[in-house]
Amino acid sequence: MSTTVASSRRTAISVLVALGLAGIAMASLGATGSLPFTFKPVTGQALAVLEEVPGPETGPKCPLDQRYVDEKPVGLRPDVLDAWNTLRAKAKQQNVELCVNDSKRSRAQQQREFDSAVKRFGTAELAKRYVLTPETSMHVKGIAVDIQPLASAAWVEKNGGKLGWCRRYDNEKWHFEYDPAYATAGCPALLPSATGS
Repeated sequence: MSTTVASSRRTAISVLVALGLAGIAMASLGATGSLPFTFKPVTGQALAVLEEVPGPETGPKCPLDQRYVDEKPVGLRPDVLDAWNTLRAKAKQQNVELCVNDSKRSRAQQQREFDSAVKRFGTAELAKRYVLTPETSMHVKGIAVDIQPLASAAWVEKNGGKLGWCRRYDNEKWHFEYDPAYATAGCPALLPSATGS
């Protein structure tokens, strides 16, 4: 065998081994939850990965209302997290505290939420008025937060639009979604519910 063929074969094997090791490293890091996910607007890539990233199941009690928690907004898309931090800082400047009762959910977390709502309301159609399926939830996409208590949510509804945060559903005074276009175009009209009806 010539040295050129042997060298090419070694290079190809080295590349394949390196790719295999990189894949194993990514899988193990993802399994431990310590893989840093970044948003890259490439169709079919980062969003699919982000949708599997779980958010916190709970958090410490909201100091303003013990019925709610104040989750860390872990797993939100990086631009959304930056926008959330800006919103929270702006609220704090005006002596308003915002508790994140719920933010990022994975597809599995959203499915559990939906299944629980079906049990509570009796049918999938009724449940969809308050909890969307994993395929349609903005919590799964990492762009939504549920803010409590309602006085804090009311402050966000009044002031958040200038920062890209808008309430989306008439029957959910706590649910806000981030879109940078809202800051310039204004908030869209409220939908009656998450299903639009």
